[in-house]
Amino acid sequence: MECGEPGSLEWHELTHETPDNVLVAGAMAGNGDSFTELCRRYYPAMVAVAQAILGDRHLAEDAAQQALAKAARNLHRLRKAGQFGSWLAAICRNAAHDMARVNRRLRKSQEKPAEAVEPEQDDAGPAVRRALDRLEPQAREVIYLRFYDGLSYERIGEVLGISEQAINGRLRRAKKELAKHLRREGFGEVQL
Repeated sequence: MECGEPGSLEWHELTHETPDNVLVAGAMAGNGDSFTELCRRYYPAMVAVAQAILGDRHLAEDAAQQALAKAARNLHRLRKAGQFGSWLAAICRNAAHDMARVNRRLRKSQEKPAEAVEPEQDDAGPAVRRALDRLEPQAREVIYLRFYDGLSYERIGEVLGISEQAINGRLRRAKKELAKHLRREGFGEVQL
């Protein structure tokens, strides 16, 4: 591709409208601005993916940053530029799962007996968190991407590498399962 041709980095001038595949090609060629723009686009979704696994925003941000660093080191291994989002999400999921394993081991080594909590002192936040934690990772992931980060079905599809129809199915099943867990937490009949 020659400079100045449609599809080249110079032609697109690295705007928010520059297609991902053009940015990926630029990043693979060593253009740091291209990779920075990809990071800007995908970081919120990556944090949501990691938070669905880890349950903690700060840990999720750490996992997303680790994933971006690993992606930068391994960008040459990406086979299809059009699959960057799903490739990056997989790296992020792996980083979050690794972090979760380390945290579980750490918690087990530092466990103390749990203190009793009076029901009237408890608020909805912890109950919702427990209900979310009971979901399968894929269900939690799609709930976070859609409702916590407000991503469109199209953007979720790009991040996870699945069709909008598959997202719709996952989301429907996840909401049904979440409502069931919320009822068990004492919320009564829940419509999501």
